Amino acid sequence: TAHRWCYGGPSEWYKSYPIAKGDRQSPINIVSAQAIYSPSLKPLAISYELCTSLNISNNGHSVVVEFEDNENRSRTVINGGPLEGPYRLKQFHFHWGISQHQGSEHTVDGKSFPCELHLVHWNARKYAAFGEAAAAPDGLAVVGVFLEVREHATMNRLTDALYMVKFKTKAQFKCFNPKCLMPSSLDYWTYPGSLTTPPLCESVTWIVLREPIRISEKQMDKFRTLLFTSEEDERMQMVNNFRPPQPLKGRMVQASFKE
Repeated sequence: TAHRWCYGGPSEWYKSYPIAKGDRQSPINIVSAQAIYSPSLKPLAISYELCTSLNISNNGHSVVVEFEDNENRSRTVINGGPLEGPYRLKQFHFHWGISQHQGSEHTVDGKSFPCELHLVHWNARKYAAFGEAAAAPDGLAVVGVFLEVREHATMNRLTDALYMVKFKTKAQFKCFNPKCLMPSSLDYWTYPGSLTTPPLCESVTWIVLREPIRISEKQMDKFRTLLFTSEEDERMQMVNNFRPPQPLKGRMVQASFKE
């Protein structure tokens, strides 16, 4: 079902989605000194081998790259880390701000990054469809990657495609391997959380990577040329499409690394 909402007021979302005030909402501010190093956490294994991207779209909230989602192509997966088995990549999307000082959803010790990438995976071994997984407590795993402003050549293919989805629309975008969007270190924090957009289901195992990747100011500006609106509507610049940090409510954040 299509959910009608906007970034005008995440603080009002609870009126339509009461779970917005739930016990495992995301994003959060990660206080690095309070994250518990957990030696039992396995390293994160990311296998983005196959060319399975399908399209790039502006869905009126973000820019999204979708992937083939069937059994034969299920090698585009993550495994290990806090997960019990493989989770298959469904899509990735971004959240960004109007300036360098805000844009990420998660913050680290109160610090925001200009952009945050979310790679959304689902537990295809346990659930029959993405929608079913999205409603289950162990249904989804989202890898969060912070972006900081410095030149990043491999971002060009993606940022050069953004002109095709300036308005609310979809375009073909084949054979993009999201491996190039991963930092060299896969050290991570993990905690139980939720989707950060309505319906805000509390179905996400969050894996937030410590090391940011780089994006140039020019590349970042291309995100800010996108619009929340369709071609026939009054233009609204797509910026500040992030939800602020939510209360931790007693949840433990675990770290795969020692400070």
